[in-house]
Amino acid sequence: MAEQIDFPEELISFINEWKVKPGSLIMILHKTQETFGYISRPAAEKISVLTKIPLARIYGVVSFYHFFKTTQPGKHKISVCLGTACYLKGGGDVLEEARKLLKLAPGAVTEDGLFSIDEVRCVGCCGLAPVMTVDNETYGKITKDKLPEIFANYT
Repeated sequence: MAEQIDFPEELISFINEWKVKPGSLIMILHKTQETFGYISRPAAEKISVLTKIPLARIYGVVSFYHFFKTTQPGKHKISVCLGTACYLKGGGDVLEEARKLLKLAPGAVTEDGLFSIDEVRCVGCCGLAPVMTVDNETYGKITKDKLPEIFANYT
């Protein structure tokens, strides 16, 4: 039998409101990911039951859009911008160094569950390139040597 998951009443109300609207699946998935941090298999199955949308369609959408995660992220979510301005100013080097310092493979979470890193295409702060965010904090004009101090603030 599949693992069960409890959805908060707020999420169930949201799904019930949106499931009758055309194109609602993305909104429902966003709200689910906002609630849990990712979309687990049990969450996808429950969405399928509540909306009567086939599980294969749900996974088709989840796997198509890079934004959706199917594994639990770290407590602190790091995003390194690799948009044009950030990439040209060393965003790739920042990403590589961050992964090296935290001993993280792409898509992984640190052993202590504290950190995960995502590559993003634009943070919207091109004038501060290269840019990295940790949770809701933005760090601009970032260099590799600033990373240990930044990460220390979150341990």
